[in-house]
Amino acid sequence: MTQRAVLLVNLGSPDQPDPTSVRRYLNQFLMDPYVIQLPWLLRRFIVSAFVLPTRPKASAEAYRSVWTDTGSPLIVLSEKLHKAVQQQVDMPVELAMRYGNPSIEAGLLKLARIDGVKEIFFVPLYPHFADSTVTTCIEMAKQVIAKHKLDIVLTIKPPFYQEEGYINALVEQTRPYLMEEHDHLLFSYHGLPESHILKRDPSGQHCLQQADCCSKPHVAHATCYRHQVMTTTAAFAEKAQLNPDNYSVAFQSRLGRAKWLGPNTEDRLIELAQKGTKNVLVMCPAFVTDCLETLEEIAIRAEEVFIEAGGRSLKLIPCLNDDPVWVNLLAQWCETP
Repeated sequence: MTQRAVLLVNLGSPDQPDPTSVRRYLNQFLMDPYVIQLPWLLRRFIVSAFVLPTRPKASAEAYRSVWTDTGSPLIVLSEKLHKAVQQQVDMPVELAMRYGNPSIEAGLLKLARIDGVKEIFFVPLYPHFADSTVTTCIEMAKQVIAKHKLDIVLTIKPPFYQEEGYINALVEQTRPYLMEEHDHLLFSYHGLPESHILKRDPSGQHCLQQADCCSKPHVAHATCYRHQVMTTTAAFAEKAQLNPDNYSVAFQSRLGRAKWLGPNTEDRLIELAQKGTKNVLVMCPAFVTDCLETLEEIAIRAEEVFIEAGGRSLKLIPCLNDDPVWVNLLAQWCETP
């Protein structure tokens, strides 16, 4: 009997919060041509000359600040999600990471060796499309299938940034925090170089070329990260009945000197504090699992920036993690042919 299996895929994490492990992880991550979109030789030079000599030590310190007794928060929380989904569906479910362990190759091979499995439902755990997240996961999976000549069909879950179930899960998980006293809700999405957006615009004349590019219908929106995060924000705001004056959007996690999507999260927090905003909530809908970018970059560093600028408190709203509504939604996707 033909059987379906599921592979949940997240970004990944170093094996340990030490410079050696972080250097290995960063090398794999930054040498991905979908992350730094430059020719191999130039990419190799930048990573080897400007990143790997110094960044692993600083990044290792950041990882240590959020590391748990059971390991990397991203891995631990992703595994909890994996187990929760497995309990809800009558099919094999595995977890993989694009970088680090457990690898996509290991996950696909494990599922492909199960008797009867001919289809693998491949779920990149990214709500919004970007080559540096979605495309690279899919391409890696295709490479593994070709390399090992696996007799399986890969069915891919597309970005779900505007699906009603995803928006409902976000709102339900966030609702208790929105009921607390606060002055402003900041949507902090992972940043992306503008060049990645421009490259994906088939017309070459729409994305980032006009003020209303994200709201004016266009074929580019199918692969436009900025449009998709703005769509998520608008859908969430409508569902949660937010006051337009009490929320805004920013982008975090810049790397290098290229022009990235803005405004920058820390700049926006400084601006809010200087305008007299005292209590800020921050949510990060680009991530479904809490990780370094939420637990350290927002809950620690961004909070320090906000308070130093005159704010009183910054509270990070947790990601979906293994929230029951999110788990139920994933299970529904898995069981839908």
